[in-house]
Amino acid sequence: MKLRIGHLYPDLLNLYGDRGNIQCMKKRCEWRGISAEIQEYRLGDRIDFENLDIVLLGGGSDREQRIVCEKLKKIKSDFKEYVEDSGSVIAICGGYQLLGHYYDTSEGRMEGLSLVDLYTEQGNPRLISNIVIQNDHFSMPVVGFENHGGRTYIGENQPFGRVVFGHGNNDDGKTEGVIYKNVIGTYLHGPLLPKNPEVCDYLLKNALERRYGNGELMPLDDKEEIEANTYIAKRFPG
Repeated sequence: MKLRIGHLYPDLLNLYGDRGNIQCMKKRCEWRGISAEIQEYRLGDRIDFENLDIVLLGGGSDREQRIVCEKLKKIKSDFKEYVEDSGSVIAICGGYQLLGHYYDTSEGRMEGLSLVDLYTEQGNPRLISNIVIQNDHFSMPVVGFENHGGRTYIGENQPFGRVVFGHGNNDDGKTEGVIYKNVIGTYLHGPLLPKNPEVCDYLLKNALERRYGNGELMPLDDKEEIEANTYIAKRFPG
């Protein structure tokens, strides 16, 4: 089996080690005998979503987000078709904000891709914290680090998790991120996936199920990953 993972604009969107999420997905595939082909896309490249199984859209500054968004708007319909066809996406921070309808900043409104029914407004102060969230789909808490000025509102969509410690989507501190079909949008950096192997496997399972009709994964020895996750979760309790 083979999975094709697309990393969109890593030269512009790679804050807080988001590239580590690619490395984590690749290794967890390889340890199971699954081939993982990584394709990095720059601004001048054509993105063929039909040949991708997982897409990573990382975080960047407002300036870099604007550049990327203008590019992605030209292929918005292709990206939307991929999402609606249950293509897997992991969108981090700025990438998460780009999923929505818009992001209102001090320099004006940044139109989003409208892939998910959400929007973001700029707030003050920045929300900076280690963060722990709970999602009943996973046996372990999900841990990471957040640093964002945006306040994101996801409407009736399912959140990525309930905030145990930290800020989350906005000032109410109740929910973090969003899940829509096989899309995860989140403010969690760190990178996210090495400390949260269940989240990584969730993405891999969904991609395998869509491509091959079978998302079963061989268990791995996650002792070190679990220790890292547990240390953070216990250090920053709710």
